Amino acid sequence: MPSIEFKDRDDGFHFSEMKDDWWATETCWFSFHHPERKLGGWFYTLARPNIGTIAGGAWIWDDTAHLPWEVLYSTNYTALPIPEGKDLTDITLPTGVSIKVLEPRMSYALGYADGERLKADLRFDAVMPPEPLTATGSAFGASHHFDQIGRVSGTLLLHGERIDIDCLSMRDRTWGRRPENRPRQAAYITGVASAEHGFLAVTNAAPEGDQVAYGFLRREGRTVSLRSGTRQVERDPESGLITRIKLQGIDKEGRELRAIGKPVSRIILNRHTFIDMNSLVRWDLGGEIAWGEDQDMWPIHRWARMRREGRI
Repeated sequence: MPSIEFKDRDDGFHFSEMKDDWWATETCWFSFHHPERKLGGWFYTLARPNIGTIAGGAWIWDDTAHLPWEVLYSTNYTALPIPEGKDLTDITLPTGVSIKVLEPRMSYALGYADGERLKADLRFDAVMPPEPLTATGSAFGASHHFDQIGRVSGTLLLHGERIDIDCLSMRDRTWGRRPENRPRQAAYITGVASAEHGFLAVTNAAPEGDQVAYGFLRREGRTVSLRSGTRQVERDPESGLITRIKLQGIDKEGRELRAIGKPVSRIILNRHTFIDMNSLVRWDLGGEIAWGEDQDMWPIHRWARMRREGRI
């Protein structure tokens, strides 16, 4: 099993630990949103040290479009050079993303620059310590994987328009072996009502319905791993896209998670051998309004088969 403690040094790259495996991979993801505008956003970085490449970029979308070439902003680089002599603790990447550690494991300055199209000046301040993935049966396998809720604040300058961001959202950090042909059908679901109340669930598809493989419930400021749970979705018959989500679970102390979600906007990302239909979701979380995401991930051929069969 990977280490289950996220240490100060884990803010930096782990290249020296990855040996010479072609598929050695490190990722760094921050999400944010503006609920009133139904606007969601990502900064995502994927590094492969043994082949010297950086992939990723930035995505911003609202309810006016969901295809990546039609949304408000989308860049998805695949093979740019890793900057020499730089660490992830203070770096400007060729994708446009910049990251600087302000307080180890907890606070980060985030930036993005792409001329007149997008300029971002954001800050992530955690409301909880990084939570480790402890279930190798999840879609992330045995990779080191940490998730963390935090407040994202600052501004975007999007096509000349200033947009203020102030939300509670999720970030994650991973490092380990990640082949491009590894994905199976899964979902990554988040929701946050307050600094004291939120959740994460990672589910695997099963004949009896999606089953929670990993996650946590944060309630009254206490974060406890999920023991079990299910995800049920309703889909639009024409597009196959999700229109409603019901998430139920129980944590290791017996506390119940019940959340009903309605996607308000989405973006479809084609990520090598799978697609990620990522929705910004408004949740009813035990009577509280929460915001988060549902990443509906499918191997491309499985999605295509399901859609073809549905049209027959």
